[in-house]
Amino acid sequence: MAFEIEGKLHKKFDTESKTATFQAREFVIFIEDGNYPQYIKFQLTQDRCSLVDNYNEGDMIKVTFDLRGREWNEKYFTNLNAWRIDKVVTDSAPAEQAPFPEENSMPSDLNLDDNASGDMPVDDLPF
Repeated sequence: MAFEIEGKLHKKFDTESKTATFQAREFVIFIEDGNYPQYIKFQLTQDRCSLVDNYNEGDMIKVTFDLRGREWNEKYFTNLNAWRIDKVVTDSAPAEQAPFPEENSMPSDLNLDDNASGDMPVDDLPF
C-alpha cells in the first residue's frame, strides 16, 4: 500500500553502505501540524538513494512511500520506505484579474442620453 505526504525537505543524509550489497540513505521532511510540527524520517534504498539528490533543504516535496515493518529478536522496527519524490509546485503568483473598465470605455454605439422608447427619460427609471 502506497502513501503520499508533502512537506519541506529538512535534512539529507549521506548514503551508507550497510553491507557489500546493500546501501541506504535517509532524509527528513518537516510538516506543519498545529502546535506540534513533525519531523518525519524516510529511508531510500539501493538505486533509489539518489532520488533526493535533485532537491535542496528547504524545498517543498511530495514523498510517495510504503510502510515496512520487521521483527528481530522480539524487537519490532518500522521504516518509511520512500520510492518516489516530486517537487511541490506552489502557485505563488496572485491570480490575474481583468482591469476595471475606465470611465470612457463605454461602447460607442450605446448612448444613454437618447430615449430610445420615447416613454420615459433615462433619469426617471422606475428602479
